[in-house]
Amino acid sequence: MKADQVLDAKGMNCPLPILKTKKAVESLTKGQVLKVETTDPGSKNDMNAWAKRTGNEIVGVEEGTGTFTFYIKKTA
Repeated sequence: MKADQVLDAKGMNCPLPILKTKKAVESLTKGQVLKVETTDPGSKNDMNAWAKRTGNEIVGVEEGTGTFTFYIKKTA
């Protein structure tokens, strides 16, 4: 999936991936996609809850060995 910006949050624990995601999404234009790479297992629930709360959309999720990648479309 194509992303307009990439955020490397690997090695960070909650709440840092969410805080950095929030800041990165704020810099996007509506309709652009942010790719977030993280190793925090709690990020799956955190990202979904954050997206619902903020009105942004998770348009893709990939799970690797110890990594989680989220594609977040700025819709709000």
